[in-house]
Amino acid sequence: MARDFRKILAWQKADELVYEIYLATKQFFPKEELFGLTSQIRRAAVSVAANIAEGSGRQTQAEFLRFLGYSEGSLSEVEYYLHLANRLGYLPDETFEHLEALRAETGRTLNGLVKAVRKRATS
Repeated sequence: MARDFRKILAWQKADELVYEIYLATKQFFPKEELFGLTSQIRRAAVSVAANIAEGSGRQTQAEFLRFLGYSEGSLSEVEYYLHLANRLGYLPDETFEHLEALRAETGRTLNGLVKAVRKRATS
């Protein structure tokens, strides 16, 4: 039942979010945060996309759902780290708003995928 994760819209959105977070943290975050907040937000963002990819290769809908749940948790971490980075003044407001909009769009898309997989799992 393996799926091509690259064709999953939620993965595409998550992949774009990771890319944009890497660019923003490289440009705006202070060097002393490299092993702190920079590392944390990057790790959490990568985890969103990676768990969708990993789950897509699992054998059952239930396993896929479990990994999608991990992605949702990591996306919540990203939301907090973006908030904190903005509060600390690491992200200009415009960049924060752009990243937050990408995060929210990724969340809506991921939520839709979870609902679809749940529906398939119960039918």
